[in-house]
Amino acid sequence: MIEKYLDDLERRIDIQEEDTLWGAWRAFVDGEFRGDIFSPRRARQSPPGLEWPRVPINDALEDYDLMALHQFETCSRMLAEGTGALMCVRCNYGTGIMPTLFGADLFVMDKAMDTLPTSIPLGGIEIATAHDAIQSTHTSPAVSAVKALLDRGVPDLHNGLGGKVLAMGEHYQTLMQSYPLICRYVPIYHPDMQGPMDICELLWGSGLFVALIEVPDLVLQLLELVTETYIQFMRAWTEIVPFVGEYAVHWSMLHKGNIMLRDDSAMNLSPRMFDTFIKPYDARLLDEFGGGGIHFCGRGDHYIKRASEIKNLTTVNLSQPEYNDMERIFAHTVDKGIPIVGLKKVAAEAALAGGRDLHGRVHCW
Repeated sequence: MIEKYLDDLERRIDIQEEDTLWGAWRAFVDGEFRGDIFSPRRARQSPPGLEWPRVPINDALEDYDLMALHQFETCSRMLAEGTGALMCVRCNYGTGIMPTLFGADLFVMDKAMDTLPTSIPLGGIEIATAHDAIQSTHTSPAVSAVKALLDRGVPDLHNGLGGKVLAMGEHYQTLMQSYPLICRYVPIYHPDMQGPMDICELLWGSGLFVALIEVPDLVLQLLELVTETYIQFMRAWTEIVPFVGEYAVHWSMLHKGNIMLRDDSAMNLSPRMFDTFIKPYDARLLDEFGGGGIHFCGRGDHYIKRASEIKNLTTVNLSQPEYNDMERIFAHTVDKGIPIVGLKKVAAEAALAGGRDLHGRVHCW
């Protein structure tokens, strides 16, 4: 079923158009863009020759061909609309990939919501007052579950969603091998493996933020285990989908290096806690895999200076500039030669209107 859609996509890929777009992205990443806001577009639209189906994410989770069709349909829309987004696909299984390696149960949303699943904390969802949470930290179900994880060590990489993700990577390679232009212009980017602290929060639940104070050594042990597991899983992934060159695509945006970490949990941590519980583990992964970017939701201006000091950090992506002191963000990103990708245009335009020099280092859709 899927071949006719891949035939259509292959036919519509214009080599000159894609080379021009990729060249523009590389120039931006390399600091050679001389405009105010980088926001490229293809020079022309390329409508499909047949109607592509919209695959609900719940269906894609259960079928490898439907997962591929779900992802390639997005590529088809990029060509049809003439956007400046780089075509790319991934094994789109949500934030639960790493937690389910450790035994966390997957929580799949209702089909009508058409949104990615998440995972259930190992200790279950605990509802308690702050006082109760502090009093019971040392003996909570979450702590018992974490201690059991530490006893077992690095889990089987095929547990939970792990095997499905690796198999989907192989399926992409098989599907794409007959399509030279798709192979050339549609990279398979790495799955959503989150970042070490985010994985810990997904495993532990919200009680983690009390545990940071009450049992910090246990949190650090879990971070060590999670980081080592991340490394081993990423190595298994790159046996199937190797990194290529000095650039990578994530969310249809180019960056230097190979990985994109998620630091959503960091909004809840002080700068000193960031130094202890996030920075060393992000740094280890960025060093291990040739650099890359950091994404965060919510507020990050309180720790952005510390994040900017991480060796091999090449890119920052933030989703909610309205929650941040953007002058502080710019001072520790674009002023230091670290580009921001995917910024809301209203934030960039407000900065320019106020006389702020963005150094040609901000991308907006």
